Amino acid sequence: MDTQAQTSSPSRPSTSHFALWTLTSLFFMWGFITAMNDILIPHLKALFELTYTKAMLVQFCFFGAYFLISIPGGRLVSKIGYQRGIGVGLVTAAIGCLMFIPSAFLVQYWMFLTSLFVLASGVTILQVAANPLVTVMGPADTAESRLTMTQGFNSLGTTVAPIIGGILLFSSVEGGESVVQAEAVIAPYLGLAAVLIVMALIMVKISLPKPKDDDVDLPTDTDSSVLKHRHLALGVLGIFSYVGAEVAIGSFLVNYFGMDSVMGMTEGQASTYIAYYWGGAMVGRFIGAVLMQKVKPGRLLAFNAMLSCILIIVSVTGSGSLSMWSILAVGLCNSIMFPTIFSLALKGLGEQTPQGSGMLCLAIVGGAIVPLIQGVLADTIGLQLSFLLPVICYIYIAFYGLVGSVPVSNKEKSV
Repeated sequence: MDTQAQTSSPSRPSTSHFALWTLTSLFFMWGFITAMNDILIPHLKALFELTYTKAMLVQFCFFGAYFLISIPGGRLVSKIGYQRGIGVGLVTAAIGCLMFIPSAFLVQYWMFLTSLFVLASGVTILQVAANPLVTVMGPADTAESRLTMTQGFNSLGTTVAPIIGGILLFSSVEGGESVVQAEAVIAPYLGLAAVLIVMALIMVKISLPKPKDDDVDLPTDTDSSVLKHRHLALGVLGIFSYVGAEVAIGSFLVNYFGMDSVMGMTEGQASTYIAYYWGGAMVGRFIGAVLMQKVKPGRLLAFNAMLSCILIIVSVTGSGSLSMWSILAVGLCNSIMFPTIFSLALKGLGEQTPQGSGMLCLAIVGGAIVPLIQGVLADTIGLQLSFLLPVICYIYIAFYGLVGSVPVSNKEKSV
């Protein structure tokens, strides 16, 4: 999933292509790491015989780190610099990956959750430091193309992760069924740790631009007074709803496709189909970029949200391949939601744009809360019906696109 905000900067000399591609690879990595959770959740659920609620603590710990670490991470980066901040983020994420090794040997769920929090903390610091650098890696008039490229690689990471993760975590088969082993997590996360460490060594050695304080804004503080802007306050809830719905759906897909009323797949078979969910978001981003040249962003946002509601309802009330493909198609609708809500919420904020951006980034905590609530619903009313929770999220997003995103003028406020 994509959690980066777009900023602008003055024109600067181009840096080496190697530096840009190295920086772009970071976006692929955190997309890959985030989507790996969709495979890790059913693996740990089966390993520890967890309820859906307890299994969703994976996302609670992972996305909770975004909420808790974003502000301290911004202060750290502002103190040590962007390049060193990237190094710290990569090393911290690598440590989180290495913590999976003792977690697997001791087979303790709380240790896995702690490892995920440390891993996500590193990814958060990495994003705080890397996002602004993309905008100053060349002329300002080509900043959007660079951001589009990095977003594409982020989506590529979320697309390939379920395929690779499914092969590695569900490769043990006995009697035609996948066998869950705690040690299965060691190879993929040890490999991730090695890649992250190598990237850290490269990132601290190569030449990168040093943005000035007035070029970009780091999330070093929050100012809740900015929420007096109605369209921003409602946009914060919109980001919360979107991230929560997208993450919740992806988190349950493997178990959902394993239901007899849906496809009756093994975990290994189901994991490969998650790539269609995240891949749809990648393809839809480019389609949306074209459509938004002719359709107002708010209307397109509302259309995608309502289409998501229809697809989920079809999936919940249907069965077999109809249920599977309709829920996977929601990924295509998700594609334009985050950047559209983000841009609509920041419209007209002027000097308060940095504070507004910070509040929107904190709303990513929806990825921790909504999946946990859906887990509770899955344990009480059943997994299939629990998908009605994301429907509520998308209904709100549709409202925001049509009504809530319209800024209220001072004249209207006084009436």
